[in-house]
Amino acid sequence: MTTITFIGAGSTVFTKNIAGDILSREALKGAEIRLMDINPKRLEESEVVVGKMAQTLGGTATVRTFDDQRAALDGADFVVVCFQIGGYEPCTVTDFEIPKSFGLRQTIADTLGVGGIMRGLRTVPHLWSICEDMLEVCPQAIMLQYVNPMAINTWAIGAKYPQIRQVGLCHSVQGTAKELAKDLGIPVDEIRYRSAGINHMAYFLNFEHRQPDGSFRDLYPALKQGYAEGRFPRFSHSPRCPNTVRYEMMSRLGYFVTESSEHHAEYLPYFIKRDRPDLIEKFGIPLDEYPKRCVEQVEAWERQAAKYREAESITVKPSHEYASEIINSVVTGQPSVIYGNIRNQGFIPQLPEGCAVEVPVLVDANGLQPTVVTDIPPQLIALMRTNINVQELTVAALTEQNPEHIYHAAMLDPHTAAELDLDQIWAVTDALLEAHGDWLPKFARVERRKAS
Repeated sequence: MTTITFIGAGSTVFTKNIAGDILSREALKGAEIRLMDINPKRLEESEVVVGKMAQTLGGTATVRTFDDQRAALDGADFVVVCFQIGGYEPCTVTDFEIPKSFGLRQTIADTLGVGGIMRGLRTVPHLWSICEDMLEVCPQAIMLQYVNPMAINTWAIGAKYPQIRQVGLCHSVQGTAKELAKDLGIPVDEIRYRSAGINHMAYFLNFEHRQPDGSFRDLYPALKQGYAEGRFPRFSHSPRCPNTVRYEMMSRLGYFVTESSEHHAEYLPYFIKRDRPDLIEKFGIPLDEYPKRCVEQVEAWERQAAKYREAESITVKPSHEYASEIINSVVTGQPSVIYGNIRNQGFIPQLPEGCAVEVPVLVDANGLQPTVVTDIPPQLIALMRTNINVQELTVAALTEQNPEHIYHAAMLDPHTAAELDLDQIWAVTDALLEAHGDWLPKFARVERRKAS
């Protein structure tokens, strides 16, 4: 029996999608699904949902709940991590409101910038605690890590626990491919693509349409022409963001990035400027987007949870997440290719050794086998390095327990540096560290450093 543990299973919508994908696969219908969370209400909701899905699909799956992490991990084959440390309140609100008081606006703040740095400081110690337990009770398990900031997390796990079999998973590559296919009016299953880079800043190196004679046509000329003529973008996954930022950057760099425009706008120094409201309007940049989504998602879930409790069965629709594909390939030996975030061990030679890179990964009974990508254009590598600088210093702060590197990370963030001077960067970092308090590891807490 395959045993799959969800840490942070109270993220019920996400758990439903992944568990539904798993239980829909023939080889996994008899799996043991372990759900672990510290919130008993959300854990119970997830148990109801996953249990009814298992019944609907007619398998023999076992669903168990845990409030103890180590017990949930004992003997697991796969570990799906999907928690958010600090939640929407208080921590996400803090990550937005304090920078805003300094004139520093953000859109998502979960990957880079001062918000991403703080989220990394809160999150990595908990991921490390999972690694410690895994080494004791399930050392051969594969960690499927879905937590942001993905690159910082993957790098930090690899730096401290390189023996852990891990992959960071995101849906930006396959999600963006579907968006571009809609703009082009081409079925996505007729498109062949290849992507590589870092999480949320990987690029489609090839994006091609399969022709009737079996050859492939480069789709970049059509994408560039469509944007130049004002026909693209036609589709966006978000009603508040028209996806213009990514098309604009493609027109400058020659390649399309795999994460959304609302994300991409805050990884760069070009779009969000407090004295340029015309840029915000022109590119449709949704400031404070993530807090709005959090409120909407909570309201939507409360309505949905009541329906799930009353339902006799729950319809399972396939998601575009990679987790079930990985598990199925390892269990059955049936090969697959996914895009995963892996510790860089020469997989992208142009980027620093040890950083987190997102590359095509072959998966079969042997596990995860990342591929090597050597042909990323230099302008893309250069832009990635501006983000890697922030990731590297955040990881250094955590591994060395050196709070000075937190300030260095903020100082080198492209968006923060474009908006604030050095005194302001130090002040906003001070304010964030003080506000987060006990959510942070001890070395980063302001009161501890004041006392010393």
